[in-house]
Amino acid sequence: MVHGGKNGKEYVIIGKGIGFAVKESGIIEGDDDRIEKLFRLEDREEWSQYQILLEDIDPKVMRITDEIIADIAFQFPDKLNDKIYLALPSHIQFTIYRLRNGMDIVNPFLQETKMTFPKEYEIAYRAAEKINAEFQVQVPEDEVGFLTYHVYSAVSNVPVGQLVKASNIVSELMDVIRDEGNITFEHGSMNHVRLMIHLRFSLERILQKSFIDNPFVKHIKKEYKVEYKLAQKLGTIMRKSLDVDIPEEELCFMAMHLHRLFQTSRKQK
Repeated sequence: MVHGGKNGKEYVIIGKGIGFAVKESGIIEGDDDRIEKLFRLEDREEWSQYQILLEDIDPKVMRITDEIIADIAFQFPDKLNDKIYLALPSHIQFTIYRLRNGMDIVNPFLQETKMTFPKEYEIAYRAAEKINAEFQVQVPEDEVGFLTYHVYSAVSNVPVGQLVKASNIVSELMDVIRDEGNITFEHGSMNHVRLMIHLRFSLERILQKSFIDNPFVKHIKKEYKVEYKLAQKLGTIMRKSLDVDIPEEELCFMAMHLHRLFQTSRKQK
């Protein structure tokens, strides 16, 4: 439920029985044993959206969400992103609606998601099984991939929308590498997985501005000129898509991975 605090801020309070026991103008003490989770929404527009959301969520969806979040917290003991408590039940409820109404769920990034976030995917798979049992639906594997995004978002603080956008960019970058490098590699092969994971986490470092020092920048630019030129092209795509500058260190890391990819591909021919 949403409640006003003494400081005039709006808080979301999560706990069994709180919504039923307190009337509209009631007061909840801060040390109430029923409070399991309390957090504040900073943005007024965001608060309005979540207030509407909480009023419409099926209590059974909230119960399943609690179980899923408990599983996430057990597997990842560090603090979770608070927005999972609101974003996940909303997603689950809409998923159930789509399944019951025969609407297709298509995920073009499923295989990439499974390979990039294996631990999160396992949690999402167990979540899908809980949803199946509770609501008598059959959650497809494509939807498990989308649930994986919510799990990863909860533990990384990377918004789900940003994860989807990153998947689109990675797909575009992979196509450019295939064309420019005149190479082919099987989907799911070691070369494919290594490159995909590197691109994915390179994007996250850029978006979060958590850069890694690369002491070999000068050497890479001198020795891997072809690969560096291609990395620059990839960097241009990333910059236009994300509207952020791409550090030289990241471009050179990409050039290193491209060099290894091209060397391995030549040996296999």
